[in-house]
Amino acid sequence: MTVSDPAPASVPHTPRRGRLTIYLGAAPGVGKTYAMLDEAHRRLARGTDVVVGFVETHGRPLTIKHLQGLEIVPRKTMSHRGAEFTEMDTEAVIARKPAVVLVDELAHTNVPGSRHEKRAQDVEDIRAAGIDVITTVNIQHLESLNDEVERITGVRQRETVPDDVVRTADQIQLVDMSPEALRRRLAHGNVYRAEQIDASLSSYFRVGNLTALRELALLWLADRVDDALDDYRRAHRIEAPWPARERVVVAVTGGPESETLIRRGARIAQRAAGSELMAVHVISSDGLASRDDVRVSRAHQLVEQLGGSFHSVVGEDVADAVVDFATGVNATMIVVGLSRHGRLRQLFTGATGPGIAALAGSIDVHLVTHDQAERRVRTRARRSALAPRRLLAGWLAAFLLPALLTIVLMVTKDVHSLPTEVMFYLAIAVAVALIGGRAPAIAAAVVGFLMLNWYFTPPVGRWTVADPENLVALLVFVAVAVAVATVVDSASRRALDATRARAEAATLAQLSQSILTGQDTAEAVTEQLRESFSLDSVALLARREGHWAVVASSGPEPATHPEEADTRVTVDDDRVLALRGGRLRASDQRVLEGFAVTTGLVLEYRRLRERDARAQALERAEATSTAVLRAVSHDLRTPLATMRTAVEGLASPGLDDADRAELTETLVVATDQLEHLIDDLLDLSRLESGLLKPVMRDLGLDEVLPLAIAGYPRDRVVLEADESTPLVHTDGGLLERVVANLVGNAVRHAPAGEPVRLQAHVHPDEVTVRVVDRGPGVPPELRARMFDPFQRLGDTGGTGLGLGLAVAQGLAEAIGATVTVEDTPGGGLTMAVSLPRADAPGTGTGA
Repeated sequence: MTVSDPAPASVPHTPRRGRLTIYLGAAPGVGKTYAMLDEAHRRLARGTDVVVGFVETHGRPLTIKHLQGLEIVPRKTMSHRGAEFTEMDTEAVIARKPAVVLVDELAHTNVPGSRHEKRAQDVEDIRAAGIDVITTVNIQHLESLNDEVERITGVRQRETVPDDVVRTADQIQLVDMSPEALRRRLAHGNVYRAEQIDASLSSYFRVGNLTALRELALLWLADRVDDALDDYRRAHRIEAPWPARERVVVAVTGGPESETLIRRGARIAQRAAGSELMAVHVISSDGLASRDDVRVSRAHQLVEQLGGSFHSVVGEDVADAVVDFATGVNATMIVVGLSRHGRLRQLFTGATGPGIAALAGSIDVHLVTHDQAERRVRTRARRSALAPRRLLAGWLAAFLLPALLTIVLMVTKDVHSLPTEVMFYLAIAVAVALIGGRAPAIAAAVVGFLMLNWYFTPPVGRWTVADPENLVALLVFVAVAVAVATVVDSASRRALDATRARAEAATLAQLSQSILTGQDTAEAVTEQLRESFSLDSVALLARREGHWAVVASSGPEPATHPEEADTRVTVDDDRVLALRGGRLRASDQRVLEGFAVTTGLVLEYRRLRERDARAQALERAEATSTAVLRAVSHDLRTPLATMRTAVEGLASPGLDDADRAELTETLVVATDQLEHLIDDLLDLSRLESGLLKPVMRDLGLDEVLPLAIAGYPRDRVVLEADESTPLVHTDGGLLERVVANLVGNAVRHAPAGEPVRLQAHVHPDEVTVRVVDRGPGVPPELRARMFDPFQRLGDTGGTGLGLGLAVAQGLAEAIGATVTVEDTPGGGLTMAVSLPRADAPGTGTGA
């Protein structure tokens, strides 16, 4: 399978950038490098200047043979930690200036000291020089798939490449092979050496692993095909969808039929392999009074359960928005329900289904009937968004203000005319609209109309209007007053909706923040719910063995049974939020649903965390017990066997004094060794159980350091500490154990003739004790594991349990010290123990 992007349009005065071709392998050994070399030979035969920048053969005969006939740019040799390594010579490749260069293993990490950390960065430099690059990479090396690959194979990939590097390639060629064929290649020795075949077949190269990796590669490349197709359609301004893959878009209204439409769309999508289900909800004032945000949320959950995706878009016209979305995602079908409105309303507002069908063009439209189709939506009379006091004031003003204005105008009727009088009454209608909303303002307009007609419009004192122009003025007055009142009422409703939405968003945001900051407990949710709605109490009840139990509560006298609550919110089948303190408004139901969902998630996360913690504890316990058993069966038996042999030798008759002294010395050394091992095990046990209680006091390092190195000759450990070193605040006995363990570890790795140096350095707030050796050191990537129990980092020749550094770090933390690892200048490792000075601010003196 090959994915190619259209050739980019040339830009004047812009240097040509080299094209990138990637051979993507579903698994190691499928033949990526061989396919790349095959392509190189084809291009070479056509007269293209092709060179090999870096190709890793892994000793495979066919790959080595296929390299013949190709020019190879010599690699550069680099030294790291005393070893020689070869890397691609990027500068030499650019200086050679070929048309095409082959670069194997795109995800490779270069040797420290190279120009770039990753080989992918070297490839970018080569492409910037106008050279085309052909490279290889396996699907398991893509950064976004790292976790999935580890779950499948159990192996964490250390070398990865960002997806964008591969996704933006000019051409991607998938190199695929069935799991059975790949296992046969492996068994025939075409992938790994003979000693590696059995282990590989039984671990990484199992049929299930290879099948899963193959599916990952196909799915990832399928998404890349979609991207390339979308890019092509945009580049060529093709707006009509191309049905490359079945995509079903369900138009979700938020009404009671939403779940029916989603299930129908899911059944349609399941008919073809590789189909995709998407639901779209248009946020707009479309006249659907029955739209329910709770139903929209349930529709969202249902779509995800069915393996689809949910999208919300904003549009003035529902049909236009749905068709635009479907066209944008290259959909092949739109599923929409029949209208729930009556024929009269459809006559004026139109129906969404026929509107979508008229605009869909080449996209199929599937109209679905449902129980709510052709039923008139019952709309409740809208309650005013204004407070009752404002409504009362508005009604009083609607009658009192026109009456007062009429009295004033009658007294001063000689100084104004009818147009002025109309404007005064209009001002009163506007003022009443601002106070009480639409209904009082309409009433004020009607009263004003009657007052103008009776008192100021000829013939005065009659309900008639002699001049048609005056009649028009009065009618315009009423129309303007009603329009203004309607606008004010609508604005007040929108303001109230915005305020309520803001409050809901703030409440849910605060709830989310409490979860993100670690307060994800049932107690935190109940407390947040009680504060948000000013309730007396909130209780989370769970059904256990036929009765209700309080899991968490907030406030005095919480409900102990759902029937005792003023408001109940269902979390799931067995858990309920019981609210006391007055019944809440129906408009608060949406936020309550959010709290219920959050509560369910909190409880589920807590259960999963507890299970994970138990599993980790069991895993650690199993690992520790395995290590202890291994240690007892090997490391502890070694000194015991030595002691047994020495004792048997001492019990033998006929020993001379020299042999007896030698056996006695051997017995003493083995006893000390066994005692040290047991002490390490006991210290680790005390640290893990929390039974260690340090006694902190102020003391000098000259009281501790000599004791820590007392068992070593002076040519092996050199103490370089000044007697003027200030006092430190620590536990002397535990500090001695820390230093002794670090010194013992350093002596074990230091070469002969290079003594370990024990130094003390004074800083303003602390004193640092450094254990410096000239040994082989520890690579930076392994230092994080140095302090894990039973770790030897390749030191298989030692006689310890691998507990020395773990115990040292644990004891250091117990006494308030820190242990850090540094490189020794000139080679080696330095372990630094930082201790607080006794005279440092905030350091207490204990006994």
